Amino acid sequence: MNDVKQSYLFLMYPKCSTCQKAKRFLDEHNVDYTLRHIVENPPTAKELKEWLNKSDAPLKKLWNTSGQKYRALNLKERIPEMSLEESLECLADDGMLVKRPLLVGDDIMLVGFKQAEWEKLVNA
Repeated sequence: MNDVKQSYLFLMYPKCSTCQKAKRFLDEHNVDYTLRHIVENPPTAKELKEWLNKSDAPLKKLWNTSGQKYRALNLKERIPEMSLEESLECLADDGMLVKRPLLVGDDIMLVGFKQAEWEKLVNA
């Protein structure tokens, strides 16, 4: 039996209340994670592609559609015309465009904080 606890990569924006809530959840459930500031150290296009391949999430789930930057860049109209690579590069250029928080493990990526989803993870 393998008792090694998985460690996760947790990407968050410290001023985001949802990110703070997710961090509290991880801490309360003793989940091992490495914290990464999503704006100071945004995910690369390569990382985003790898993480998408781990999940069944569509690319559109990675976009922070409620963010000011998303609206300012008129991405709602531009994204449908973008290739996968163009989308990933755009997301990698600015961490504020990426929906947060992100929790990435060996074979999982959770986007946003939905407590029921995260509870399945810690109870697995």
